[in-house]
Amino acid sequence: MTAVETQITYSNSYTIHHEEAYMTQEEDWDRDLLLDPAWEKQQRKTFTAWCNSHLRKAGTQIENIEEDFRNGLKLMLLLEVISGERLPKPDKGKMRFHKIANVNKALDFICSKGVKLVSIGAEEIVDGNVKMTLGMIWTIILRFAIQDISVEETSAKEGLLLWCQRKTAPYRNVNVQNFHISWKDGLALCALIHRHRPDLIDYSKLRKDDPIGNLNTAFEVAEKFLDIPKMLDAEDIVNTPKPDEKAIMTYVSCFYHAFAGAEQLLEWIRRTIPWLENRVAEQTMRAMQQKLEDFRDYRRIHKPPRVQEKCQLEINFNTLQTKLRLSNRPAFMPSEGKMVSDIANAWKGLEQVEKGYEEWLLTEIRRLERLDHLAEKFKQKCGMHEAWTGGKEDLLSQKDYESASLMEIRALMRKHEAFESDLAAHQDRVEQIAAIAQELNELDYHDAASVNARCQGICDQWDNLGTLTQKRRDALERVEKLWETIDQLYLEFAKRAAPFNNWMDGAMEDLQDMFIVHSIEEIQSLITAHDQFKATLPEADKERMATMGIHNEILKIAQTYGIKLSGINPYTNLSPQDISTKWDTVKHFVPLRDQMLQEEVARQQANERLRRQFAAQANIIGPWIQTKMEEISHVSVDIAGSLEEQMNSLKQYEQNIINYKSNIDKLEGDHQLSQESLIFDNKHTNYTMEHIRVGWEQLLTTIARTINEVENQILTRDAKGISQEQLNEFRASFNHFDRVRNFLLLCLEIIVNKRNGMMDPDDFRACLISMGYDLGEVEFARIMTLVDPNNTGVVTFQAFIDFMTRETAETDTAEQVMASFKILASDKMYITVDELRRELPPEQAEYCISRMTRYVGPESPPGALDYISFSSALYGESDL
Repeated sequence: MTAVETQITYSNSYTIHHEEAYMTQEEDWDRDLLLDPAWEKQQRKTFTAWCNSHLRKAGTQIENIEEDFRNGLKLMLLLEVISGERLPKPDKGKMRFHKIANVNKALDFICSKGVKLVSIGAEEIVDGNVKMTLGMIWTIILRFAIQDISVEETSAKEGLLLWCQRKTAPYRNVNVQNFHISWKDGLALCALIHRHRPDLIDYSKLRKDDPIGNLNTAFEVAEKFLDIPKMLDAEDIVNTPKPDEKAIMTYVSCFYHAFAGAEQLLEWIRRTIPWLENRVAEQTMRAMQQKLEDFRDYRRIHKPPRVQEKCQLEINFNTLQTKLRLSNRPAFMPSEGKMVSDIANAWKGLEQVEKGYEEWLLTEIRRLERLDHLAEKFKQKCGMHEAWTGGKEDLLSQKDYESASLMEIRALMRKHEAFESDLAAHQDRVEQIAAIAQELNELDYHDAASVNARCQGICDQWDNLGTLTQKRRDALERVEKLWETIDQLYLEFAKRAAPFNNWMDGAMEDLQDMFIVHSIEEIQSLITAHDQFKATLPEADKERMATMGIHNEILKIAQTYGIKLSGINPYTNLSPQDISTKWDTVKHFVPLRDQMLQEEVARQQANERLRRQFAAQANIIGPWIQTKMEEISHVSVDIAGSLEEQMNSLKQYEQNIINYKSNIDKLEGDHQLSQESLIFDNKHTNYTMEHIRVGWEQLLTTIARTINEVENQILTRDAKGISQEQLNEFRASFNHFDRVRNFLLLCLEIIVNKRNGMMDPDDFRACLISMGYDLGEVEFARIMTLVDPNNTGVVTFQAFIDFMTRETAETDTAEQVMASFKILASDKMYITVDELRRELPPEQAEYCISRMTRYVGPESPPGALDYISFSSALYGESDL
């Protein structure tokens, strides 16, 4: 139905509810259904043929439905042909944005007809999206070919289905229930043609078991005699379990439009006559001018096609009757009320009511023109006044002052004073509006009621504005005073909240502070400090309650006087919730801190037990090892008797040492427990596990070396025939030299212990050079493979001891001894008695002190000794 026809229908209350039914159909369109290849093929062919059946009237056609509509030009042309209306001028460019613009013009036109496009955009059509293009064409078919079908108070799809059922009811083997499988055998299409043109098909010769033959017969006859192009393939319909409903509905709608011409024409006449008979004048000039324009469109656009349709119906009817008569077949008799004479009578009635309609329209327009000027003046002044008053009542009724700050309240007060001045200035316009309304009433204006209502509304509103203005002033003044009180409370809250918040921040920091303690005394000190802190909590809670009391007073004022607080204190970023939350956090951390401190107390008590347990053993084992070392050093000197007796005595020492190993192992266990508990100091003993290990290893090495020396002396004695007396003399000579070598090793041990028990290669090399080694790269590399076989990059003290035992037992020199003393003296040219006694065992220290001469040099302290001359003399003694 065209726009004018729709207006005709609505103007006379003969509304046919196509819109709702059509929209239902549109919303049922499912994009996913187009994914079915068989349905897509059928829709392509059917929709292409349907479009071409209309485009040929404009001398063109399409070949590929998704390609030929991409630039929008043929799409706009198609809409103009099927609607009889002009679309906006298309863009002629070939750029993508030109194509999108044209397609959008077409889609906008479709939407203007009340069509809801579901997920269809111009970009998809321009991009050649076949699913979207088919969906768009189906929407056009629904709107312009199916929506206006009306049969017995049903419309669109249901109306078309009912029309098919009514027309095919008398025919055997035909039962139309839908628009898919009911049409597969072709009999329904043939029945439709035979019902309206029995001269074109001999229905009695059709067979139900020949669906392809039946369909092709219907297609060929429709195309040849009814001007309905072939839109479907018989094979596609027969071989598809469920033919595409949209394709079948599109094709069948063409039969409706071909055969229902008389019904449509009579329906159009019945809708148009009431529209022309309606001589009720419109209330506005624009409405009357629109009536005149609609009537001229009716005479120029809508009536001429109906004249042609009427003529064509008469020609078709006469031709059909002639052919039936020549074929000796009964004449065709339309149903009652749809004969040619019925159409002629209806047409005659249409032309009678048409007379005088235009003259009436012109007379009424001239009458309305006389009052339009005055009414327009009234509207203009009302419009200006209403534009000014628009929103003013809402503005004056706002309670924005309830949630405003003091500064904002004062700003609102100044703004309200300006509004009061503006209100007074508009008084003259209200009086002018009332005067014009009175004049329109005196001139009997047709819309005087609305004028009066509008004028009364303006007057009532003006009075209301005055009332609201005074109420708002009173409210602003009242709230300003309240806010001054609240503002003072805000300031007091801020002054108390800030220091209390800082105290809580410090408290939380202290309560969460990580601590590292190494003794019971240290943890007890932390517990005392924590107890002192807990004693301050009651006083802090009083301060918190006082601060929160200020906030509660603010809330009480706001609740009592209906003030909406913004929740923001202009003097601080701290909120009462912040204070409460942080206080809860402080209270939460207090017991956690208690628990942590108590756990640390228990841990330190356990560590103290481990320290005492380790110290008790170490203080026994350390002196025992030292005693055994001293005893072994005296065995070869002090024990009288033969070498065999010395050997037996040393073997007994070695067995006692081996039997003592269980004590070392137990101490290792205690040390492991201490390490696992991260205990790294022990005030109850001067012995560390490393000292014990080194001492133990030295003890084992010393007893083994001493036994070996005695064994070698026995071998030498037996091989050289040396007597026991001669051996004793040699031993006395050697004992002194051994003390020199042992002194060097002791100095090195002190150096290494100061460096955590190991040296890097450079320090080791320097130590060897200081002991008299003349080292090249090859020789040093050989030595490193002995002392660092795993290539760790460091030399342990034990590795150095082993190396010295193997390779340097006979190579001590005065320079080596001198270098060792220099290390002990921290590079000074002299050494003091205190340094010797601090760094050397008592026996060796006293030996050196008794033999060193006094050092004479600048700035030398009392008791300074000359270790350089002592080293030279010592080396000479050793040589002896």
